[in-house]
Amino acid sequence: MAEIKACIFDMDGVLVSTEIYHFKAWQRLTETLGFTIDEKFNENLKGVSRSVCIDLILKHGGLQKTQEEKDALAAQKNKWFLEYVQTEITPKNVYPGVINFLESIRKAGYKTAIGSASKNAPLLVEKLGIQSYFDAIVDGNMITKAKPNPEVFLKGAELIGVKPENCVVFEDAISGVEAAKNGGMYCVGVGSPQTLTKANFCINSFTEMSIDRFSEL
Repeated sequence: MAEIKACIFDMDGVLVSTEIYHFKAWQRLTETLGFTIDEKFNENLKGVSRSVCIDLILKHGGLQKTQEEKDALAAQKNKWFLEYVQTEITPKNVYPGVINFLESIRKAGYKTAIGSASKNAPLLVEKLGIQSYFDAIVDGNMITKAKPNPEVFLKGAELIGVKPENCVVFEDAISGVEAAKNGGMYCVGVGSPQTLTKANFCINSFTEMSIDRFSEL
């Protein structure tokens, strides 16, 4: 395995949990369309772009919409999501162990980046107060291809000047793990190894991730 020089982190479900706010906003949207989604279906919406989510939801509800209507639905969902973020997200929402791990790898000289499909990643970083821990932030405004395409992670590697094979990606979604592997990167899954089967290995949380364990990679 190549020498590790950088860490690239997905945002939602890895550094912070905003999934409940996404789920609430999507659920609110589907109810306006005359049906609803459950948490099991919501797994399909993790780690992919808003436009892909809209297509999946409409297919699930047996509906067809014009592109203009889809754009309006996506905008409405995002408006509701941002309302939740603005009122409910604080630095306390950062997952346990994340800050300690970020501080330790920064101190050890590793580069760091965020690679998120979310167009709201910069707002979340600001609300969480974690800007100083990252050399670059790649969000949904900077990419054109959704995960499992590796564009978001390759862009992150490019911005911090590290080759893909020298990067470790931390991901909680199946599509994100596939994106990391498609980009030629090592991948640590944050979640169940039964779900994230293509990850090199998995952790339940960053409380399990010390600098010593990371150095063993």
